[in-house]
Amino acid sequence: MYYRQMGEVPHKRHTMFKKGDGSLYREQVMGTRGFSGTQSILYHHFMPTEVMKSELIGGYLPEYEEQQTLKHRHFFTSKIDEQGDALKARTYLLGNQDLLIGTAKVTAAMESFYRNGDGDEMLFIHHGTGKLETMFGTISYRPGDYLVIPIGTIFRVLPNEKEMTKMLFVESFSQITTPRRYRNEYGQLLEHSPFCERDIRGPEALVTFAEKGEFEVVTKSRGMISSHILGHHPFDVVGWDGYLYPWAFNIENFEPITGRIHQPPPVHQTFEGNNFVVCSFVPRLYDYHPDSIPAPYYHSNVNSDELLYYLEGNFMSRKGVQEGSITLHPSGIPHGPHPGKIEASIGKKETLELAVMIDTFHPLKIVKSAQNIEDPAYMYSWHEKKE
Repeated sequence: MYYRQMGEVPHKRHTMFKKGDGSLYREQVMGTRGFSGTQSILYHHFMPTEVMKSELIGGYLPEYEEQQTLKHRHFFTSKIDEQGDALKARTYLLGNQDLLIGTAKVTAAMESFYRNGDGDEMLFIHHGTGKLETMFGTISYRPGDYLVIPIGTIFRVLPNEKEMTKMLFVESFSQITTPRRYRNEYGQLLEHSPFCERDIRGPEALVTFAEKGEFEVVTKSRGMISSHILGHHPFDVVGWDGYLYPWAFNIENFEPITGRIHQPPPVHQTFEGNNFVVCSFVPRLYDYHPDSIPAPYYHSNVNSDELLYYLEGNFMSRKGVQEGSITLHPSGIPHGPHPGKIEASIGKKETLELAVMIDTFHPLKIVKSAQNIEDPAYMYSWHEKKE
């Protein structure tokens, strides 16, 4: 990310920064990879280490199904009934050692605060509006927003009243960044990148609470959930600067890369983490070679699993998927367009599909409860029935 400053900070880091009464603000360096990665420096009214009580709540890692026959899978997330705040409503569906993936129907504001101490989080807003409140400031969200939240950030999600927020979430065990091939040696997004820094929104306002009292922060770390009761409001930051902070990017600002013949999935890449990438399929013009076939060719995911979350539109290569469907095409067997979709794509000029794709380079495992929302016939949906 690029450098950003909000609020008040001293002229030089690691020097005295005094309040009006002569006491010191408390400096916190928050960074990745020890002291060699991206970092920011925050200035608090109170010590960020001031904990009055800590308690273990329990484990949070999901239980996966036993290995089944290798097959393509299809899940209807619209059938999930679980609702609540942005933490309690989370329903895990798939995961591996690099990330956890699921959806949430957020119907209530978070009363406690939350931080993930295991890795970054990505919240993709399918439906709904609201606010992401963080120690770095507040970001308003709307449909199509990717919200990227760095590891260790204290935050809470506040959906607008009487409006459900439906989100796809990724809990990563690593940092989520823009694709390396779209950045120069200084970290700036290049001219051929499908988006640039102007499309990225950082916190809009830094609201500071200099309050004492008891405030709960629910923390995920090491596969467990703990409760920490702070002696002050966790959003007591008066200023910060650096390269590490939460940010938003809306999928409508992704500029598709097209060509004379079909372009491979990497042109849709939007983010990357350790052993996974996130791609955005957006409305775009089709290929313009006179003999082009707009639909994708059949392909084998030799080294990766492919997950697609369908947002809206008529996906050119699929039959039977719905808004909110998740399909998984695992490595080891080929996949591609459903019968008739290749022929139907010829001569078409554009597609209005909208979807998020996650490719993982370690196999994804299925959470046991996901079987309750599965289409068991999906593996056989490529079989062409004879009339």
